[in-house]
Amino acid sequence: MRQRILWVLWPSFVVGGIAETLFFAFFDPHELTLFGEPLALSRQAVYSLGFFFFWGVGAAAAALTTFLQQSPWEVNRCPLPAMDRPERCPKREPG
Repeated sequence: MRQRILWVLWPSFVVGGIAETLFFAFFDPHELTLFGEPLALSRQAVYSLGFFFFWGVGAAAAALTTFLQQSPWEVNRCPLPAMDRPERCPKREPG
């Protein structure tokens, strides 16, 4: 589980940094508006929020990719030992 979390967070961190760099290369934080109103935040605050936004979007994409790459065996495996499974479970051992 720890390895999968790192698979999600590290690439999304890099993507967040690259996306922020590209976005703010073309847009000035003081020229951004939200619902027609200018943002009343400092440049540093806008840069920080922008980075966390891009990091979050990258993390969501990486998490979805990690979830969808699971094999059918990983998705369908039962976490309970064979004798503790419910009575009608097809993978329950008779006993």
